[in-house]
Amino acid sequence: MLKPTVGPIIGHTTTNHARIFIRGDNQQNATVFGAVRYRPYGTQQWSRGIFARLSELRDMSEVLVLDNLSADTEYEYQAGWFSPMNPVHTPDSVAELPLQWPREVYRLRTRSSKAMQPRAYIVGSCRYLRMTAGIASLPRLGDRIFTSINQLIEGAQPPVSAVLMTGDQIYVDDLNVIAPDREYKDILSKYRTAFSQPGIQKLMSGTSTYMILDDHEIEDNWPAKAAKSDAALYRNAMAAYELYQASHSPAHELTNNNAIDRSKLAHYWYQFSDGDIEWFVTDSRSRRNLSADDRRILDEEQEQALLKWLINSPARVKFVVTSVMFYPDRKLHGDDAWKAFPEQRLRLLETIRTHRIKNVLFVSGDVHGSLTARLRHSEDPDFEVHTIVSSPLCNSKLLPYARASTFILDQPLVRTAAGVYAHQLTSEVVSQDNFAYLLVEAGQIRVNYHDRDGKQLQSITIPLR
Repeated sequence: MLKPTVGPIIGHTTTNHARIFIRGDNQQNATVFGAVRYRPYGTQQWSRGIFARLSELRDMSEVLVLDNLSADTEYEYQAGWFSPMNPVHTPDSVAELPLQWPREVYRLRTRSSKAMQPRAYIVGSCRYLRMTAGIASLPRLGDRIFTSINQLIEGAQPPVSAVLMTGDQIYVDDLNVIAPDREYKDILSKYRTAFSQPGIQKLMSGTSTYMILDDHEIEDNWPAKAAKSDAALYRNAMAAYELYQASHSPAHELTNNNAIDRSKLAHYWYQFSDGDIEWFVTDSRSRRNLSADDRRILDEEQEQALLKWLINSPARVKFVVTSVMFYPDRKLHGDDAWKAFPEQRLRLLETIRTHRIKNVLFVSGDVHGSLTARLRHSEDPDFEVHTIVSSPLCNSKLLPYARASTFILDQPLVRTAAGVYAHQLTSEVVSQDNFAYLLVEAGQIRVNYHDRDGKQLQSITIPLR
């Protein structure tokens, strides 16, 4: 059995199951299987292998589901792929073969259902890895920060529950001016290269990773700059996104046999919980409506699902992920973010305010700068919403970093008949490659920003109410 060519990537994980993405390779049209086995850490007996046939239709990748796990428990697992000599084998029959598993052993931890327990997360976005003919140029620059993240989370207490990658995990359009990638095979090649660098590969093999797309998974400022000729580009980009990012997320439901339900993928947005903390990861990119009479950054179905979740969820802390910034607005180029959709933004804010929903935090990236900010209402002292922005994991030398002067900070976010929504920074603006470490405790959230070498840049405390 051979090591995965991409992965393993631990995706959505609950108290009793975990999803693991692996990719094998084509063996001259021979039958190929992917496999995973696991055991509680510290024990000797491996589980029976879990097998799935790999297909070129999914770029020789698959997501295997570990089920009936115990809550808040550390497991170790092995993953690989192979081609049996007999082409008529099935996932059931190959389980009886005497297989030599790859030596690499990985670890994962299931969720705890206990409330008020400290929990930690890593948040980042915008990982630029320049490609030339499918080969990463200066890959150490694009992978360096993940080595630092690995060092931070190794042995961390509490264990890091998940990594949230909030957009631009790859740049399909990194060479748009010279040689744009538009073909499916070229976009797949970018994903394989980007996700198989050693630092990010180690991170994703040991920590649950949740992803959502932004524009560069397709094209800069999509869909505002989309041309009629971009239909094939969009189709190819989203097919690749579904394989490498959406496949191991909660966007996919499970079948009755606890396998990934491939028959439908209704939308890319999703929810997940971690004890008394919940996350709603929005798709603020692919469902936009840019018409003048009904401008939406989230489609109506998604907005209603988000509002229903905000109102009815009993979670102590509610994180809303939006790949583009909810606030503050940028002075220039702000029309790609929530600034250009003021009516929908106001509906969300008014719902939070009038229903007196506490401890809502908007998490985003995109702007190549990091910050925290607080939003208040002039006539409602109980209203308070925070934002946490973390970007970029690795910048291009061709792109500028955001600074405090990038944002509109000297005027209210919005004025209404019921009062004024006004915001202020609660941190310095980080203008370098960085990631955010979030520690959620009983009475506060601590946000620590670290540079690409792991050095802490600043620490911000957000009180919980």
